[in-house]
Amino acid sequence: MHDFLLAFLGGLLLGTAVVGYLYINGRIAGISGLMAQILDPKTVFKTPAIWFLSGLFITPFIYSMFIETEIKITANPYMLIIAGLLVGIGTRMGSGCTSGHGICGMSRLSKRSIVATITFMIAGFITVYVMRHLLGVLL
Repeated sequence: MHDFLLAFLGGLLLGTAVVGYLYINGRIAGISGLMAQILDPKTVFKTPAIWFLSGLFITPFIYSMFIETEIKITANPYMLIIAGLLVGIGTRMGSGCTSGHGICGMSRLSKRSIVATITFMIAGFITVYVMRHLLGVLL
């Protein structure tokens, strides 16, 4: 029950942050779009995206001050880098990321976002199955 409550509260906070960002800034809180704003020298200091993304990085540290937890990353660091680059390329090709389409777009009942999210999920399922079960690579 404890894990369920934490997941529920996390989802509630995420939903509140996304709605708040949309209400205050009039923009969707997709992470790839926010990162693009921060990486663009013209908009890096003119956007509230830096505060939104800072919250994503700072919150786990605040959480760990109250809840005893240990996070171990056992994945191959090269695989993590390759995966990150592929996700970045995919977000550009798909005109958005899983957070933009999956959280914001689907909640607005966007057909494009629903199709994109289904595509992301199926591609993820297939990739994990092939890598783990057919190629024997532990991610």
